[in-house]
Amino acid sequence: MRPRFRAAALLRHALFLLFIGLAPGLFVSCAGIPGRGEKQIRYELTHQFGVDDPQFLRSMGQLLGPAIVPGNHVTALQNGVQIFPAMLEAIRCAQASITFETYIYWSGEIGRQFSEALCERAQAGVKVHVLLDWLGTGKIDGKYLADMKAAGVEVERYHPLRWYDWSKLNNRTHRKLLVVDGRIGFTGGVGIADAWDGDAETKDRWRDSHYRIEGPAVAQMQAAFGDNWIKTRAKVLLGSAYYPELAQLGRSRAQVFKSSPTEGSESVRLMYLLSIASATKSIRLQAAYFVPDDLTVETLVTARNRGVKIEIIVPGPHTDSVIVQGASRSRWGALLDAGVIFYEYQPSLFHCKVFIVDDVWVSVGSTNFDNRSFRLNDEANLNVYDAIFAAEQIGVFEGDKSRSRQMTRAEFKERSALGKAFDAAAGLLRQQL
Repeated sequence: MRPRFRAAALLRHALFLLFIGLAPGLFVSCAGIPGRGEKQIRYELTHQFGVDDPQFLRSMGQLLGPAIVPGNHVTALQNGVQIFPAMLEAIRCAQASITFETYIYWSGEIGRQFSEALCERAQAGVKVHVLLDWLGTGKIDGKYLADMKAAGVEVERYHPLRWYDWSKLNNRTHRKLLVVDGRIGFTGGVGIADAWDGDAETKDRWRDSHYRIEGPAVAQMQAAFGDNWIKTRAKVLLGSAYYPELAQLGRSRAQVFKSSPTEGSESVRLMYLLSIASATKSIRLQAAYFVPDDLTVETLVTARNRGVKIEIIVPGPHTDSVIVQGASRSRWGALLDAGVIFYEYQPSLFHCKVFIVDDVWVSVGSTNFDNRSFRLNDEANLNVYDAIFAAEQIGVFEGDKSRSRQMTRAEFKERSALGKAFDAAAGLLRQQL
């Protein structure tokens, strides 16, 4: 294709993609945004103490809600090849209860395996509760839902489309929580779909991380599930089947906190801002969707100016949303100028959400680094304070970095005029991404 016609085709493609991205935002704007009118954090958090200062943990525990509790054992699971067998094994061994909340649950082999495992446990007398986001599970086979309900599984859809309640359309549950017997918890980025199966060995499979936790913090994860179960089922889950006595089983101090626009607390955004403001040495971020707001950019730049090394891994040539990728790049200029290092993951789709500060503080879970996760969605994250666990995650980070390509400041500034225009236009949509 000749350059002139290729440029025209790219422009048409860009305008088409922008329309796709813009239409839902306009519709939702008419529908209303949860939390509209609530005050948001506008002023930069100053560097008052480091992550290694006891005041940091006190602040995190008091500002985000649940305490940071000792005695947890956390295991990192990489890609579907490790994640799905661990989750399914826990479900199949359940004796008292299963609570399961997810954004994506689609038809396919993985969806079938989860459905059958949940049905079998419900038929065996285990109390099984499943909460599925209405929008994210639009590709689920109706047979899975029918089979689960027939087996005794309590199934709810989060914020289904109703003509009389459009205001909730833009508020999705993006939480990914599985709690078995109140003792074993899972969270991270994985969706229940075949696209996550395997080991991210092909470009159309997701590279992702998920985490298994045992110990006192599992009760906090159960409470996060209970929060949305009350909103949808209007029922409180109580008793030892859900909240057994939990012994200390590991070395990690940990916390599971939730965030939602209806609470007006901006908990997840506050966690990131306070962590960045407290960093003294390094920040490593794996972000499937990285579209920071102005205050977050300022906070990252300030951290760089005091000498903090910042490395960020984002999706590369394989992405499920060129709109989000363009919006992301529209925010890179000031960060690259400040010395933030960006890497684009090359082999496959990239869905990791891992945040490591000063080699000791790690936050993982469902949260993306964008306005949708910060202000529009219901999210839940697992925070771990443990140098040994952090070192293991740094090893994973370095492995992903070795399979990524650095975007240099010079290369970024030399990208095509059409690319710059597309990124700038996509950036206009960042409040809805």
